[in-house]
Amino acid sequence: MYRLQLDLRPGVGAGAFQLGQSLWHVIDVLREDRTSYPKVDVQWDVDSPATSPVILRTAHIDLLFSPLHQRLSMISIHRLRASPPLTLRYKDQIISSWSPAGNDGGDVVLRKKVVGTVFGPTYQGETMRYPGIWFGFEEDGEQGKALKAVVSSSPVAGDDRMLEVRRVVVTQKEERDALDEVAECAPMLGDVARAVIHVREGVTLYLHPRSSDPVHVKLGQTTAQDLTVDVGTPLRVYYKEDDRMSIHAAPKSPSDDASGDYFYNYLQHGMDFLISGKTHIVKKIVLHSNIPGSPMFQRHKRCPWEFGHEDGSSEPGPSFVSKIDEITTFLAPNAREQPPLSMLYDRSEDDAIALPSTTRLMGFEGVVLEVADSEHVLSVTLF
Repeated sequence: MYRLQLDLRPGVGAGAFQLGQSLWHVIDVLREDRTSYPKVDVQWDVDSPATSPVILRTAHIDLLFSPLHQRLSMISIHRLRASPPLTLRYKDQIISSWSPAGNDGGDVVLRKKVVGTVFGPTYQGETMRYPGIWFGFEEDGEQGKALKAVVSSSPVAGDDRMLEVRRVVVTQKEERDALDEVAECAPMLGDVARAVIHVREGVTLYLHPRSSDPVHVKLGQTTAQDLTVDVGTPLRVYYKEDDRMSIHAAPKSPSDDASGDYFYNYLQHGMDFLISGKTHIVKKIVLHSNIPGSPMFQRHKRCPWEFGHEDGSSEPGPSFVSKIDEITTFLAPNAREQPPLSMLYDRSEDDAIALPSTTRLMGFEGVVLEVADSEHVLSVTLF
């Protein structure tokens, strides 16, 4: 039987998981290691999917992601003595190990006294807390209540040093609420912290670390080479073949011929760029919201986009958490008198789309929004 082995790194991570990693990246890691993680449950609040924290549940491990930027904020390890076999290490020392009866005689039970010996003294309480890690002694729910009753009636109940650890939780070392956003850390470096949209112009990318100079991607000016230098190498280059929307376009001159156009797909940043096959200059920009439950969930990482004000105001405009009514008011103040163009978009014809997949496309000057039934915007296309 396969054994799951996790090394504990307080304030940093456990096993293959590192605090601050994106939801998109972690799900990709789980997909690549189906032996260790054959089943993964994805949970979120269906009533507010754009702003909901996301939880990934797999054998022994719960992974909590922050609600806005979808960053791994907490790793909870539980059921230490249950299948599949699990081994926990700290600084190359095995502190917990279990195998099914008869398979291995080398079980190591993690108890309170062992935690104190390995990690040192800490403040008294129902849990043992250290910077970046804490240990709990009760299971959740009804099982935990029953277990507590058994322990309290056992001969060793008076010696709480023998209490068995039931849960190990790894967090960042800074004190923060479980649902707070993750403080800037190593896995974020080079990622997009903010993407400010300038309608009819392009987008300004603010990268981690936040001290980095912003990157300006301008429609009709930025080249494919500029993107490679400033943003990095795209994960995929895709030559444009889908012309279903061309029937709605205005007549074009021969110089507007789109044959040979291609996409730079920055899945790791939640962005796509359509590039002219003739001039190799950016023609369109697509920013993705990666909303749980939507047809395109996990195709791209979440891009933290927001609309900038034309007057240069520093006040934040509508963003990936805003609903379509707020964005419509921002883009078209007279929308009540002149509603924006809207059409249904059936994504079920696309490959590998299995979820209910009819969305709406709403057109504004220089912008097309793809809108879900929840009224949240799934993607923003700039042209």
